[in-house]
Amino acid sequence: MTKKLPITVTMLVNNSEKYLSQVLTALTDFDEVLLLDNGSTDSTLTIAQRFDNVVVYHSPFIGFGPLKNLAAQQAKHDWIINIDSDEVFPEALINELKTLDLTETNKAYAILRLNHYRGKVIKTCGWYPDYVKRLYNRTLVTFNDKQVHESLDIPQNVELVKLKQHFLHYSFDGASALINKMQQYTTLFAEQNKFKKRASVFSAITHGVSAFIKNYLLKKGFLDGQDGFVIACANAMGAYYKYIKLMEANQRLQASLIVTTYNRPDALSAVLQSVLVQKTLPKEVIIADDGSTDETKTVIEQYQAIFPVPLIHSWQPDTGFKLAESRNRALAQATADYIVVIDGDMVMHSQFIQDHLKAAKKGIFIQGSRVVLPQPKTAEILKQPTKYPEIKWYQKGIEKRLEKRLSACHLPWLNSILHKEKRDYYKGIRGCNMAFFREDALAVNGFNNDFVGWGREDSEFVARLFNNGVKRKDIRFAAIAYHLWHNEAERDALPENDRLLKNVIEQKLTTCENGVARFLNHSTELMD
Repeated sequence: MTKKLPITVTMLVNNSEKYLSQVLTALTDFDEVLLLDNGSTDSTLTIAQRFDNVVVYHSPFIGFGPLKNLAAQQAKHDWIINIDSDEVFPEALINELKTLDLTETNKAYAILRLNHYRGKVIKTCGWYPDYVKRLYNRTLVTFNDKQVHESLDIPQNVELVKLKQHFLHYSFDGASALINKMQQYTTLFAEQNKFKKRASVFSAITHGVSAFIKNYLLKKGFLDGQDGFVIACANAMGAYYKYIKLMEANQRLQASLIVTTYNRPDALSAVLQSVLVQKTLPKEVIIADDGSTDETKTVIEQYQAIFPVPLIHSWQPDTGFKLAESRNRALAQATADYIVVIDGDMVMHSQFIQDHLKAAKKGIFIQGSRVVLPQPKTAEILKQPTKYPEIKWYQKGIEKRLEKRLSACHLPWLNSILHKEKRDYYKGIRGCNMAFFREDALAVNGFNNDFVGWGREDSEFVARLFNNGVKRKDIRFAAIAYHLWHNEAERDALPENDRLLKNVIEQKLTTCENGVARFLNHSTELMD
């Protein structure tokens, strides 16, 4: 009896009957062939039962990278060779594999893949030479977790070796197969990169055009005649639709607006009035109320009757200045992926929410700015709190200093030029205008409920975001909010609050013990 290769071949299958018998027949010299099925309804599993060295596992689709790692975890051997269900290993390649010294675990191997279109090998359009990293030892090497375009993460101490022989990849039997794969991969690309990567119609067009030029001209697709033209066009359309789908996925992002308040119903009325004029409405507005009296409740109820989105009153008893806790109660009730936080005396520009959503990016905390209004202008606005105030940078009574007036200019394009992402930058952190992804906030357990009294609860929250890998980006000339004048709060609690902040920075803490998790399991009970 011929000794089997001590290698597990892993393969993801889903309705893969077309080439599977041919593929598995070529793999009879391997000790184990592991199929991870994603819900086949054709004869895939029936074909697999014909081969003694084949075992079958089942999993829903969780992305190509995670699935390939899952298959490797179930394997009998540490040496893994991952292939697709339309890839056939010739005898010459298998004989070369038999010569390898598998005791050298610090090596990984790349194999030349010959890609076919309509039964013909294509050596243009970037399809050749196509070395793919396939054979590896799972104790040192794994796939990354990408949904699509996954690859092996090979550490520096592992040598990558190219084998001499090739295998056959029966990629596409015609345009329909090209289009179907393009649809699947572009959708996965958009899902993988949404809220992480920018996209627009312009970027989609430029990626599509450049992909055609690269594949048809630079990579000599024209030498394959009609087939080369079809492949180049398919690659161009794939590049185009990747960014169109990504653009649309990003545009589906919604925000929960959290408004903190305490016994200032006239200012809150002006803020809620500014919600009504937003070009892009938030998914919901949650009033984080730190124990206000019934006068605030009455204002909220009046707006609830006319509000176009849910207006939720999250109230807690008045047991001192507990802003962090009130925000956590609201955060626990939020249902949108993105959170925008403002104070209850911040009147928003009509494009405030829209600007924040355009700036949103996973792993990035947005620090917005404010235009501080002097006392006379504030009094003027609060005389008619149910009327949205049109505030322009050139109006009298906004600010005496020109540089402060200019901060009221709505110039979003200028913001993208001036401000870049950065880490560990604490200057100017203010909870009166900030935004972040809800999952980033939950990862650090939200705000710290231990903060009592004015100050530093927002900086401590951001410090834990920094420690957890989140970056900061300032936003100016966009997401503008006008801060109504008020008397300064007492700062008796600053020494203790400074101590809490210092401890997080020095200890590099990423979470707090007393945070939003306290409210997550019973968030429905927190609504007034």
